[in-house]
Amino acid sequence: MPVLREPTTMSESTPVLRLRKNEERRLKAGHDWIYANEVDTGETPVKSLPAGAAARVEDARGKPLGRALLSPNSLIIGRLYSRDPEQEPSRSFFKKRIEQALALRETLFPAPGYRLVHGEADGLPGLVVDRYDDTLVLQAGTAGMEAHLDTVVSALDAVLSPTNIVVRNEAGVRELEDLPLYTRALKGDVPESVTLSENGGRFTAPLREGQKTGWFFDHRAARARMAPLARDARVLDVFAYCGGWGVQAALAGAREVTGVDSSGLALDYMHRNAELNGVGDRLRTLEGDAVAAMKELIADGEKFDLVILDPPAFIKRRKDFKNGLAGYHAINELAVRLVKPGGYLISASCSMHLPADKLLDVMRASARHIDRALQIIGQEGQGPDHPVQPAMPETAYLKSWFGRLLFRF
Repeated sequence: MPVLREPTTMSESTPVLRLRKNEERRLKAGHDWIYANEVDTGETPVKSLPAGAAARVEDARGKPLGRALLSPNSLIIGRLYSRDPEQEPSRSFFKKRIEQALALRETLFPAPGYRLVHGEADGLPGLVVDRYDDTLVLQAGTAGMEAHLDTVVSALDAVLSPTNIVVRNEAGVRELEDLPLYTRALKGDVPESVTLSENGGRFTAPLREGQKTGWFFDHRAARARMAPLARDARVLDVFAYCGGWGVQAALAGAREVTGVDSSGLALDYMHRNAELNGVGDRLRTLEGDAVAAMKELIADGEKFDLVILDPPAFIKRRKDFKNGLAGYHAINELAVRLVKPGGYLISASCSMHLPADKLLDVMRASARHIDRALQIIGQEGQGPDHPVQPAMPETAYLKSWFGRLLFRF
C-alpha cells in the first residue's frame, strides 16, 4: 500500500515577500527576522499580505531565501521558519521541530519541567511552550503562530500526548498585531495551578491568574549559583513572585528570607511553596511597590547579607530605553543601601534591549554612589532550555550579575 505523504510544495496562492537590494545580508548570516523597511513594497504590497500566511522570501533578484510566517501589522513583518522555500508549515513540520526540541530537554533534565520550545532558537519563531509534567502551556506571540495554532497543538499532542494543552495568550505584545488576549484549553482543562521541581525544591505556580505561563524557568541556573551565598544569610528577595529565588535561598540554608512583591496572589504562592519545602518558618513577605518597600526598609535601618533583584522588563521597546535604564538605576541604588558591607547583590534583567555590560555599569554606578567597592564574582544568562540563536542577539535576553559589596578599599 502506498504511503500517504503531506505535500511540501507551494500552492499557486503562496504569497511572495520580495526584499530590497542588499537587504538579504542579515538573513544570510543566520538572522530570522524581516523588517517592514527591508521589503520592496513595489514588488510586495505589504498591506495586501494575509496575516499568518507562510510566504516565500526572495532577494531583490528573485532568488529564494526561505519561508516566513507573516505579520503585516508588525514592524517585524516576517519571521523565517525554514530555509527551504518550499517547506509548508504542516503538522509533520511542527512535529519534527518539537521532537528536536524535546530531545535537548530530555538530555538536560531528569523530570518534565522546563521550557520545551523557545521560539526562534528552536526554529519555531513566535512560539513558546512550557512543560509542567502532563500540562503544556503555550504562548503565540505573532500572527503567524496564531494562524497555525491548531496545527501546533495537534503536533504537540502527537509527540507527548499530555493531559492538558493550555494556550495562555495574554502578553501585551499580541496587541501590537491586533491579536486578541485570551486563555483557554485546547485539550483537557485549564488547571488553577501547575507543579514543578527545580534545584531540589518542589513548587506550585498559578496558571489561571499567574504571570506568563506560570513559572520562570529561565533563571534555574542562576538560582543554583545563588545557593552558597544564601547559606546562613539574611535574604531580601525583591520582585519575589512565587518564591523561585527566595524559597530556594531558604532551602540553601538562609536563616531568614523577606519577599517583596506587588501581587498578593504571588506572595500567597510564595508562602505555599515555603511550606511545601519545610521552610515556612523562615519566610516573611511585604506586599507593595518594590521601590516604596525598599525605601521603608532603609528607613527602618534594615540590612541584609544577600539582596536579589529580579524585576520585570523595564525596557520592552527600544524607545523605552532611557526611562527603563533610569528604573534599573533606581532599584539598584536602593538595593546597595540594603546590603551589609561584605554582603552580596544579585541584579538581573530580562530586558532584551539592555545589554549585560549596561546592567553591570548600573551596578557599578550604584555602588559608587554610596562609596562602596563592588567585586563581581559571577554572571549567568538564561538556562539551557532557553537556548540562544547565535545570529540573533535578541534571543540572549536574560542576564544576572553576582556582586559583593565592600567598604572602599
